[in-house]
Amino acid sequence: MVPLVVLVGPTAVGKTKLAVNLALHFGAQIISADSMQIYQSMDIGTAKPTVEERKGVPHHLIDLVTPDQAFTVVDYQEHFNRVRSRLAEEGILPLLTGGTGLYIRAVTQGFVFPAPPPDPDLRAALKQEAEEKGYETVYRRLQALDPVAAQKIHPRDLKRTLRALEVILATGRPFSAQQQAQHRTLPPDVIYLGLHRERAELYDRIDRRVDRMIAAGLVEEVASLLARGYGPELQSMQGLGYKELIPVVQGRASLPEAIELLKKRTRHYAKRQETWFRREPVAEWFLLRAGEEEKTYQKILAFLEGRINRMSNRVR
Repeated sequence: MVPLVVLVGPTAVGKTKLAVNLALHFGAQIISADSMQIYQSMDIGTAKPTVEERKGVPHHLIDLVTPDQAFTVVDYQEHFNRVRSRLAEEGILPLLTGGTGLYIRAVTQGFVFPAPPPDPDLRAALKQEAEEKGYETVYRRLQALDPVAAQKIHPRDLKRTLRALEVILATGRPFSAQQQAQHRTLPPDVIYLGLHRERAELYDRIDRRVDRMIAAGLVEEVASLLARGYGPELQSMQGLGYKELIPVVQGRASLPEAIELLKKRTRHYAKRQETWFRREPVAEWFLLRAGEEEKTYQKILAFLEGRINRMSNRVR
């Protein structure tokens, strides 16, 4: 049995470097669990690992679709299952890492989504309603149809609100009931690890990462995407780093204002990620501190070697 190692944590915590080092040690391959890194030509704003950062370790489920292509969690499950099956046949350890909690939950806890595929016409009608009557109107509609689902979605999260309504209207069943009915427990071959940092240190890392993105050409990346016809209305262009800088490229906002807004929103996103992963069946949490990463890496290494050896012994 080839186990699945899962490494999660908020954005900028240090998952990429640690995952690559673990993959080099175990001869593993990395499977990305990032809903933005699936897009081609969106590299800087998604913090996609560079060729140098990958250190020769194969990375899967990156650059899957163009920015104007639809991609759902069901699509992710299908891609993931194909990659994991292939690695298992070759006896290669898969290391799943990223910050998109729903992707990770879908492939580790057996979520099956019987919901219909996205309906462009219904989605467009709901989006038009939101634009004409306000986000609050469609959110109140969700509250009326499925209060359980509404409690789990922020009132300003239009994308998730629209998807939940779309599923409800297409199936006639509550979105929350469909999710709960398909939930299973964590399989015994999954080793689920979490990374975290003290809040002040994490926020400082987020601020510095945003500054590096700007220096690396994020504004130019956004301008290039717009010039190629990828409009602000696309799901991909609603990602952090893109929606904040589109107004800058269009001359409707200043760069300093956009940078501060991006840092603020990224910090809020990291906090939501921490809340999500604290509710997940993480086997062990590891605290990373500046200057002590190597010590933590050795602890994680020892933990994984012990768990993998015990799994191997059980199989024998």
